[in-house]
Amino acid sequence: MSSTERERFLAGVHVGVLAVDGSGPAAAPLAVPIWYAYRPGGLVTVLTGRDSVKAGRIRAAGRFTLCVQQEQPPCRYVSVAGPVVAIEDRIDPAERAALAHRYLPPATALSYLAATAEQLVADIAVRMRPERWLGADFSSIAERL
Repeated sequence: MSSTERERFLAGVHVGVLAVDGSGPAAAPLAVPIWYAYRPGGLVTVLTGRDSVKAGRIRAAGRFTLCVQQEQPPCRYVSVAGPVVAIEDRIDPAERAALAHRYLPPATALSYLAATAEQLVADIAVRMRPERWLGADFSSIAERL
């Protein structure tokens, strides 16, 4: 994939898998599914609980990796890693609503936002600047099958 194709793919709607190192010699990396937001040329943003394992590990590591994929043929994926450039303690309600509407149908998004309104004060926004990109598009292989 070209850099433009990778960025366009990452900007699409996919559930990402966030990975972050553990601390100590016995700790395994943490890898969990997560909603995210990204626009080409911008920052990757994830919302997570202030006191979550994810948040603690991200704070300690100062960086994380996000991998997104398309499982249906032709399979594609993009993995991006970089430093955390901001952790915001207050989430803009409009940003949270935009994320819910990115992943859910309109009526479901509204219900989700109402049912989880307390997350506005319980969550943080984590912003990462993409530095390392990996990606593959298996379209050419799929065409030969």
